[in-house]
Amino acid sequence: MVHPQASMRTPEDVIAFLRERGLPGQIHRFPQGTPSIQAAAQAAGLSPEQVLKSLLFFVADRPVLVLLRGPARADYKALARHFRVPRKRVRMARADEVLHWTGYPVGAVPPVALAHPVTVVIDPKVLEVPVVWAGGGAENALLEIPTQALLEATQATVVPVQKTEPQA
Repeated sequence: MVHPQASMRTPEDVIAFLRERGLPGQIHRFPQGTPSIQAAAQAAGLSPEQVLKSLLFFVADRPVLVLLRGPARADYKALARHFRVPRKRVRMARADEVLHWTGYPVGAVPPVALAHPVTVVIDPKVLEVPVVWAGGGAENALLEIPTQALLEATQATVVPVQKTEPQA
């Protein structure tokens, strides 16, 4: 078995990925960690809705990176519908799987420069803001990237996957 550290990627991989494609984006480093939406928003002086989360799922054993804004939660049923599989075939990746497929630990996963090719879906609400801040490849780093550049870099399919809370 390959030691997990062997494939560990860094914020420099994120920037190199963007530069190779001629896309804008920059890494910001913070003295405190940014492993959650709240921590990232606080560190960067943003609202949680300006922060993007990159969540790895398995849909019928296929890795799928889901990009959502802020505190939003992913709708497993919507993912299942989009990929035409039963809901029971959709699950969140374990931490070791996240590290293997993305090359980054949970809490630091950027939406680009992943260790292995994965399908990427982006919720349309992400496209409502001109710039997003996402995991930057380390637990104290964030990527600031124009939303259109993010769309181009990820080659994401736009799919409404944000869980909607029932109306009271």
